[in-house]
Amino acid sequence: MAEVTALYRYPVKGLSAEPLPALTLARASGLAFDREYALALGTTAFDPQKPEPLDKGYFLMLRSNEVLAALATRFDPETGQLTITRDGATMLTEDLTRPEGRAAVERFFEAYIGPAAKGRPRLVRAADHKFTDGSVISPAFMRAVSLINLASVRALEERTGRAIHPLRFRASIYVDGLEPWAEMDWVGREVTVGGLRLRGLARTPRCAAVDVNPATARRDTHLPKALKRHFDHVDLGIYLEVLTDGTVSLGDRLMVMPQTEDAA
Repeated sequence: MAEVTALYRYPVKGLSAEPLPALTLARASGLAFDREYALALGTTAFDPQKPEPLDKGYFLMLRSNEVLAALATRFDPETGQLTITRDGATMLTEDLTRPEGRAAVERFFEAYIGPAAKGRPRLVRAADHKFTDGSVISPAFMRAVSLINLASVRALEERTGRAIHPLRFRASIYVDGLEPWAEMDWVGREVTVGGLRLRGLARTPRCAAVDVNPATARRDTHLPKALKRHFDHVDLGIYLEVLTDGTVSLGDRLMVMPQTEDAA
């Protein structure tokens, strides 16, 4: 039986994953403190009072800014403090609840990214809004949680002949104990993880962001092309809609409900 082997959230879009022993999810808001902030390019217009979903290309993100992977970040929801380190050395610690703290973060990334930031980036946040890639599709996708089947990663490793760090895929839930590509058939089906109910929304198509090695911050693969060549699709993982409020913890068992005639 499949079980949860790793859990992560990404408080700031494009920045590093935070490993956690458990994740809190809600039907109305998705994963707590995930993609809650984003660094909008200097040329991006975003109104926090009237937030509109924007393509990830309007923000700093790994597809275009692989140097972000060299930074390790930690966000404390209780204090609002963001800490940025590189090679074990603290580069910045600021309180995101204070204007001067947000301004310091913006200045840091303007200098760190350089011309690709297109001016001084803005650290943005909006009530009831998440900066997920799926936000441009629908509110349900904005609140969805992503899952990776580690057996599918291993299948890709076998075909490419190289080790592939699972965090390239920036999912929140990683599971093992399934057949490779089993998650491809979950769209429209209910999935239970521990006591939480979810439903498959869509397979996760992969872009050049997964070519950035999270351990080296270098672009060293062509995984979307490899997926297409070896498996005739560019998908790895699945988006899941949260159906009930609850918690997912390490070691929780995963079960897929039988497909109903209506969903077939």
